[in-house]
Amino acid sequence: MQKTIKANSAYLILAFVSISLFLGCVGGQLGKNNSGEYRNGMVVSASEYASKIGVDVLKKGGNAVDAAVAVQFALAVVYPNAGNIGGGGFMVYRSAKGETNTLDFREKAAGNASRDMYLDAAGNPIVDKSLYGQLAAGVPGSVAGMAEAHQKYGRLKWDELVAPAEALAANGFKITARQARELTGMKTRLKKLNLLGTALLKEKVWAEGDVLVQQELANTLKRIKEEGRNGFYEGAVADSIVAEMKRGNGIITKQDLKDYKAVWRKPVLGTYRGYDIITMPPPSSGGIALVQLLKSVEAYPLSKWGFNSDSTVQVMVEAERRVYADRAAHLGDPDFYPVPQQKLIENGYVKARMATFNWQKASTSAEIKAGEIAPVEHEETTHFSIVDKDGNAVSITTTLNGSYGAGVVVKGAGFLLNNEMDDFSVKPGSPNMFGLVGGEANAIAPKKRMLSSMTPAILAKNGELFMVVGTPGGSTIITSVFQTIVNVVDFNQSMQTAVNSKKFHHQWLPDQVDIEPQALDSLTIEKLKAKGYKIVPRGAIGRVDAILKTKWGYYQGGADPRGDDKAIGW
Repeated sequence: MQKTIKANSAYLILAFVSISLFLGCVGGQLGKNNSGEYRNGMVVSASEYASKIGVDVLKKGGNAVDAAVAVQFALAVVYPNAGNIGGGGFMVYRSAKGETNTLDFREKAAGNASRDMYLDAAGNPIVDKSLYGQLAAGVPGSVAGMAEAHQKYGRLKWDELVAPAEALAANGFKITARQARELTGMKTRLKKLNLLGTALLKEKVWAEGDVLVQQELANTLKRIKEEGRNGFYEGAVADSIVAEMKRGNGIITKQDLKDYKAVWRKPVLGTYRGYDIITMPPPSSGGIALVQLLKSVEAYPLSKWGFNSDSTVQVMVEAERRVYADRAAHLGDPDFYPVPQQKLIENGYVKARMATFNWQKASTSAEIKAGEIAPVEHEETTHFSIVDKDGNAVSITTTLNGSYGAGVVVKGAGFLLNNEMDDFSVKPGSPNMFGLVGGEANAIAPKKRMLSSMTPAILAKNGELFMVVGTPGGSTIITSVFQTIVNVVDFNQSMQTAVNSKKFHHQWLPDQVDIEPQALDSLTIEKLKAKGYKIVPRGAIGRVDAILKTKWGYYQGGADPRGDDKAIGW
């Protein structure tokens, strides 16, 4: 009897192990475990439509860059306030073998741009002139960027990657409640700036579930699908852009369009607590600033102090104060200005900048100047993160600048123009629309790229991919990426928790600490106020979309609940 029981027990154990192994194999084949983590790849973007298109590309055998191209064009259709073909951005790339690269497809000033083009007779900025209308637009870079990325790293055919976006534009898609509110809120501006009409306008109020069809945009995407970058920068689309310029005193010419080139640049590289940081160089200020911030706090025991404790917040704010002061003085387009990139991220320099930090009393931005060495996107930028089954990773942040850019839809071509010219220092020393101050390094010049805060980044450890991260958020982009990394590395948060976590922000000027609701508890706020910090409540900060690779080799997505963002894996 005892032998029978033992035999039955052994049989049950064997059966359980067999079933477990079988289920494990099935899970491996499906690429998903019970925690909602995925083995074969992941796309996290501002739209479920775009994320699904990206994953479909991965399933067809496309790599991370192929998926990125498809997602970028899809976002131009389904996320018109920031997704674009009329804007520009940056891409950070890391191959499964550890090769790194960055692509600059930032917009450029037109050849006829001039330093004082947005100033009145008295030399004061005319604010609306660099924000709305055709004159606010820089030469778009998104299509050239995607074509360049695909040519270097793509695997699938170009037309396969653009076709899904073309179909979405032609057939339409159901807008979300958030998009309905945004389109309705933009009605007056869109009507004023688009006298010939646009698909983004309708007589009645937009409502959740309404279908947005954009046939002119579909026609443009068809040309891009068939002709590549020439389908945008030459021919009928270029004609439409130039005609739009003439309607509103814009200055972009056919030659400006034809001459535009996306540029491969050497990544900014740094380390933080044993993790390798790969991020974007100028004309993005984000990469240098991110490495500076991480180096600034590395000497402090943040994990011991705790998430968003008064000590943690204080040291992070003081780091941000110094880094944003450096941004204002030293960063601009490296093709026009000798950016002291390596000096800014040297350990000794960063340590010296933090040496004036006083625990007992807040520094003031008036006394913190840029370091001695021998402006910003609107919060409707968008970011997406992608990893494929081989471990190739792409981090892309792209923008029109303001929500719906310059508010002008190119008639006949169906896409929005950017208002990136406001990211220049319209008048060096004066703040732009988002409060950021810029200097001579970012003054307007013909064919120059404007400074950006976009901070696409990739982290690795011991030669293995660890994180892909980025966010929209204007001047808060840099600090949002900074905090997300710290949340994971120092506070051991999951990817989704790190994205969800409430954030705070300081940017040197104005001299205040902005906080999301419930970001800091009342005691922490009182402790900081007692030291002289001005705490200012505000709305949501950032919309981080990120991917974390776990120690088990699965991908964990973080899609920001502050928007309609979606993480999809397989």
